[in-house]
Formats: sequence, C-alpha cells, structure tokens
Amino acid sequence: MNKEKRTTVLIESPYAGDTPEKVQQNIEYAQKAIKDCLERKEAPFASHLLYTQALDDNVPSERELGIKAGLVYSQIVDKIVVYIDRGISDWMIKGILYHTSLWKDMEYRSIKYDINKEKEDIKEMWQNIKEWDFILSDNI
Repeated sequence: MNKEKRTTVLIESPYAGDTPEKVQQNIEYAQKAIKDCLERKEAPFASHLLYTQALDDNVPSERELGIKAGLVYSQIVDKIVVYIDRGISDWMIKGILYHTSLWKDMEYRSIKYDINKEKEDIKEMWQNIKEWDFILSDNI
C-alpha cells in the first residue's frame, strides 16, 4: 500500500440552483472539482455531494443538518479549496467566513483557467506596459 501523504481538502462549490438543470450542472461541476483535487494528489471531500444523497436539500431543516455536518470537516482538513467558475453562492460565502474564522488555509481555483498562469500573464503584461511607458517618456 502506498503511504504517500495527501493533503486533505474540503471543496466549496455551488450546489443549489433555481432549476433542476442548474442543480445538475452544479453537481457535475463539483465532480470535476473532485477530479481536479485527485489529480493534484489531494484527498478531497465534498459534503454537498455526499449529504444530498441522504438528505433533501429543499427541506430547510435537512439542508441545515447537512451544512452543519459539512462544516465539521473544515476543522480537520488541511485546506479549503473554493472552486469559482460557477460563481460563489450565499452559502459558499457563509462557509468561507466560517473557514476564515478557523484560520484555515484557503485556495481559490478554477477548472477552466490556470489562475497561477493568469497571474503570471498579468504580471508580464504589466511589466510590458511599464517598459513601454518608460520608452515613450524618454522619447517625448
């Protein structure tokens, strides 16, 4: 058995939607988030996918029960990962605030974009703008 240490992560991504189609899209997105974590050699947990198999998300008391149980995991995982491609829901914001109160390491991710690459591209673009500004100001 492989004894490789994996970082445990709690996934934050949208679940609820105003139509069954949007809920299904959010479920599929969360499944992609799980796969992304596994490919990063992490051990992910997505309570909103697990607990909604046993609880009815449309019944407020059952939804609250699932959310409270999911928040317990934020106390024991190494990191919180927030997947942002489908937006950040009100419940995700509440979760993020709770995780922040625990001083948890938090990372924002995208399935569609390499956020770190985007940051590097922006830095490079900004550097080019500064260089052009310098060149133009010397020639004026």
